[in-house]
Amino acid sequence: MDDRMMRAVLFDRYGGPEVLYVGRVPRPEPAPGEVLVRVRAFSVNGGETAARSGSLRLLTGRRFPQRAGLDFTGEVAALGAGTTDVAVGDRVWGIVGRTGFGSAAEYVTVRAERLGRVPDELDLVEAAALPVATTAITALRDKAKLRPGERLLVRGAAGGVGNAAVQLGRAYGAEVTALARAANLDFVRTLGADHAIDHRAIDHRTVSPEELGPFDVVLDTAGTDLRAFRRLLSPGGRMVTIAFDLTRLAASLGYIAASAVHGRGRVRFFSGNPKRALFDDLAREVAEGRLRPAVDTCFPLEETAAAHRALEAGGVRGKYVVRVD
Repeated sequence: MDDRMMRAVLFDRYGGPEVLYVGRVPRPEPAPGEVLVRVRAFSVNGGETAARSGSLRLLTGRRFPQRAGLDFTGEVAALGAGTTDVAVGDRVWGIVGRTGFGSAAEYVTVRAERLGRVPDELDLVEAAALPVATTAITALRDKAKLRPGERLLVRGAAGGVGNAAVQLGRAYGAEVTALARAANLDFVRTLGADHAIDHRAIDHRTVSPEELGPFDVVLDTAGTDLRAFRRLLSPGGRMVTIAFDLTRLAASLGYIAASAVHGRGRVRFFSGNPKRALFDDLAREVAEGRLRPAVDTCFPLEETAAAHRALEAGGVRGKYVVRVD
């Protein structure tokens, strides 16, 4: 077999999970400052299902084939010139960054500063559930500045970022209310939620702080109904969202921008772009017992389409992880 080639998840047109297939592409070589990683596992994220479906075509364009995969775990296989802060054989995790996708493959190249070392106690497959937890760290610690004793609402609490936010919110000393599907309420309680509520049992459009809340911090992972959840903030409360309503993108962006100058409580939005220091923080949270990976199901590489289909069906408990080897 030609070792200059590798397997990778590709798609030749936008569409449902069925457009994904495993093909062969040239194995990348690390440029100066880059690292070649032998990928052991990756997880499936909402951003890449949106890209695959064509919802982000203004950003992803129409050049095919396109690649899948945002995060990864693996071992350092080779170093580009001038790279000295990691070594061949290091167990690492990372995110490819804002330049696109491509971690759903046997190898990926990334800038060295976009990698962190995986704690020794974690298996590389289960560890693939955690790179997106850097988003929860940034949201709660840096953007919302969550403090002990405050009331935190996590929307989408059983998902990839949500489950990490529940765990970290509890570790940071907050009183955590988790919104999730009814079937997942026991799951979010095991993560540390003080209160677990079926999100379908409340009317997001009319719910008031007297019925649900008020909250010092609201972390939203869906991007919809932002106005309704913003009303649940206490005076001085902070709301952070990590998603847009893709069906009403212009309106969603406009509301987030307008919230900075109108009404109570600005809605903070950010897109996760972690680097070494944040991955070091992630490893510390794991090592000190404040955060653990939650893997719903592990799929082989050839069943990546099934993992995408499962995520879009809803009801995930933690992360769907794909094993490469």
